[in-house]
Amino acid sequence: MPTQEKIAAVDDLKQRLVGVKTVLLTEYRGLTVQQISELRKQLRAVSAHYKVVKNRLAKIAVSSSELEVLRPQLKGPIALIVSKDDPVAVAKAVSIFARTNQAFAVKGGYVDGRLMQPEGLKALAELPSREALRAQLVGAISGPLTQLVSLLQAPQRELAYVLAERGKGAAE
Repeated sequence: MPTQEKIAAVDDLKQRLVGVKTVLLTEYRGLTVQQISELRKQLRAVSAHYKVVKNRLAKIAVSSSELEVLRPQLKGPIALIVSKDDPVAVAKAVSIFARTNQAFAVKGGYVDGRLMQPEGLKALAELPSREALRAQLVGAISGPLTQLVSLLQAPQRELAYVLAERGKGAAE
């Protein structure tokens, strides 16, 4: 018989998982409380949350939702990293933390509607941030446009230069 505490925990987890873009499954075995606190701090900076969950409760929470694809990976001691914002920023924060803490491992995840393995999450972490991609796109678009404007202005500029030189020659 489920207790009220477990029912509340499942409901809380279901609400956290509504509308998420990123859910990463991590193994926290071997991490100290201080390391987990540092990870939570880094994740809060990118609008993500870290929550240690019981597998049975997590399986109930993800059942009959788009996150049901995570069910087979809910084995062993796991914690969820949940974010409704930029998945690349979350992957970068997790990757940076994993480099300095060898006990921390990402088991897999769900990003923008797709199940991802740890290798895919590493590749995601290597992508430039959304702002950097936007800057690259603006640069790629504005560069040729600037050249086009310069080419279209060149005949008038050259004509003005010729007339100015001719005026100087006539005045002398």
